[in-house]
Amino acid sequence: METPILIIVLSLLFSAFFSGMEIAFISANKIHIEIEKKQEGLLAKVLTRLTKKPSKFIATMLIGNNIALVIYGLFMGDLLMAWFQGMAPVNSEFLNLFLGDFSLVTQTVISTLIILFTAEFLPKVLFQIYSNTLLKFLAIPAYLFYIVFSVISEFVIWVSDFILKAFFKTDGDEVQLAFSKIELGDYITEQMEAVEEEDEVDSEIQIFQNALEFAAVKAREVMVPRTEIMAVELHETPKNLAKLFTETGYSKILVYKDTIDNIIGYVHSYELFKKPKTIKSILLPVEFVPETMLIQDILNVLTKKRKSISVVLDEYGGTSGIMTVEDIVEELFGEIEDEHDTTDLIEEQLEDNTYTFSARLEVDYLNEMYKLELPKSEEYETLGGFIVSETGEIPEQNSEIQIQNFLFKIVEVSNTKIDLVSMQIVDKE
Repeated sequence: METPILIIVLSLLFSAFFSGMEIAFISANKIHIEIEKKQEGLLAKVLTRLTKKPSKFIATMLIGNNIALVIYGLFMGDLLMAWFQGMAPVNSEFLNLFLGDFSLVTQTVISTLIILFTAEFLPKVLFQIYSNTLLKFLAIPAYLFYIVFSVISEFVIWVSDFILKAFFKTDGDEVQLAFSKIELGDYITEQMEAVEEEDEVDSEIQIFQNALEFAAVKAREVMVPRTEIMAVELHETPKNLAKLFTETGYSKILVYKDTIDNIIGYVHSYELFKKPKTIKSILLPVEFVPETMLIQDILNVLTKKRKSISVVLDEYGGTSGIMTVEDIVEELFGEIEDEHDTTDLIEEQLEDNTYTFSARLEVDYLNEMYKLELPKSEEYETLGGFIVSETGEIPEQNSEIQIQNFLFKIVEVSNTKIDLVSMQIVDKE
């Protein structure tokens, strides 16, 4: 009896190994695999051969798993029959019931439950969670089976290719191991999270991550908000406009008619050298874009139309903010400051878990710089927006608000927005 039990246990272990390696190969980050393949040593050579033809590796694991299951089924059936016979008296109705009509059903149910939990469900969950590590750790034994079942797997692939080409008019098995943008992003994120808080992330890595996220960034995430727009009325005098250029240091100022929701163009400081009589005579057109538009599309539009500034509109057609080519480029390369830029936003770490922040600072930026893990949502972009979204109102000055494990004290606030907050990270109850 000991030999059949040993064979059954080994069959379950091999089935768990084959099904686990199959899911690990599919789930593993392809970047990790490619990096390991570039290293020297036996593991690198083995991974190179295993990933040269992914379909052959998958076929090998399936063949091994099926062989293990067949052996398991043969010995498990005999073991269960013997077990049933030992449970009941020879002439009992219980024995006749299980050895008669319901014997096959009972064996199938018990065998299937054992297989599902010990050789399918649990191994696949484990191998999926630790796919990168287990794939490297078990690559060499997997390669041994890859060689042993090579002839069978080649035959199976040949048959499947023939069927695909003959009946489905496809090219057959030509799939190669390739990594996606998501896997590349996940790998870079893992590397950045591994960097100690006091260490700086290389600018090249940061730019690379920004580039991966660039395609999903919308205008509302980048724009200068309406409350910070510098604009003048159409009938303002060129003299006052020149004074405004001098005070702000801006090279472009928007022009509106009657209300800022009706922006009709902008003026470049260079145009003032023409000594215009009215602002209207030097007015330049602007591009209008919705706040849900992707910034990569906006960049293409501005480039094709040879413009450098756009007005972002909300769903009602009102002015939501403005965005320049510089704002878009900064999403890739970080802040680009010139001699006229002023840093009005406050960010200060007072103690280990106590900070003072301008509410205008973006949640993504704070999470990245201070590892705060503030919740992110489509409903807001800034710290002030996060607080207002949670409270449903603009809090009063000096009021204290706890959101999850963040305790905020409103230091400065106006009728329309939060300006400055003190934040403390407290232990969760």
